[in-house]
Amino acid sequence: MMLTRRLVLGSMAALSLPRLGFAADREVTDMAGRKVKLPAKIERTVTLGSLPVINSFVYSMAEGGTIVNGLADFARAHWKYQTVFAPNVASKPTMQQPNREPNVEAIMHAKPDVVLTMHREHVETLASRGVPVVFLSWQQPEEVKECMRVLGEVFGKPERSARYQRYFDDTMARVSAAIAPVAAARRPTVLYFQPSNLTQPRLIAEWWIPAAGGVSVTDDGRQTESKTFSLEQLVKWDPDILIVTEPKDVELVKKDRVFSQLKAVKSGKVHVVPVGAHTWSNRTAEQPLTVLWAVETFHPGRLKDLNLAAETRRFYREFFDHELPDAAVTEILSGTL
Repeated sequence: MMLTRRLVLGSMAALSLPRLGFAADREVTDMAGRKVKLPAKIERTVTLGSLPVINSFVYSMAEGGTIVNGLADFARAHWKYQTVFAPNVASKPTMQQPNREPNVEAIMHAKPDVVLTMHREHVETLASRGVPVVFLSWQQPEEVKECMRVLGEVFGKPERSARYQRYFDDTMARVSAAIAPVAAARRPTVLYFQPSNLTQPRLIAEWWIPAAGGVSVTDDGRQTESKTFSLEQLVKWDPDILIVTEPKDVELVKKDRVFSQLKAVKSGKVHVVPVGAHTWSNRTAEQPLTVLWAVETFHPGRLKDLNLAAETRRFYREFFDHELPDAAVTEILSGTL
């Protein structure tokens, strides 16, 4: 007789029971405090929700080959390196709806050893059917390391997880020491935004901009993921540096009557953020590279031993187990995907 037990999300005592046919040899505590039973070895992984983000963390565990779902439509165009780092995902079926709701039937049919998701509302939907679901969550940089710790347990690679965490801390310490002597008055004002709708799209930019020695003009203590502002406010800020996510945005701000009058545009300081497994300015396992790129952008030459191309190549070799050719590194750093 098959036992069923509903999960109370967030309860430390909550248990997920494996669907009949699933092996369950160990227990992992996810980032909601749920205890999830998993097989000894993960061979089939489903990622659900914000796929480029979650996949980047799976790639950093060198476990992209276990992913049995393809990219959702929204993730296919801008993130070609998703299928460079894990070619298998290019031919796999999508297991979520356009609104990012899970396709439960497709997931059940795939028989995953684990489902990884950032969406709490999807956990119970799948766990109540016996699917082993691990919830991941990160808003603050320290939670990036916690996410890696959990995945180290999921994939049985605690040493690899610890190596990433050391690299994260070492990178932050290296950058912090380099920018410490820079007086507040010499730190540039920075706006990371989407010019088409006047929105700062990601809260995590309020971390990496100051971490790299910049002053984010949108950092007002907000807790919301995005912030929209007016043209009048933009003109009032008149930032020293603009950061966008697509090359076409550079042309937009250069040609627009209002944007073209901004200090950043006049001085040629409009930069496209790099894009690898995910856009570096958003939540991603590539976050340490984000800060290195940003400090070189805000304070060129401040990190005297930094060769960003070499550092990028080293990161993907060490954590994604992927050796990138020079052309690929150049393309990632240019953000022109």
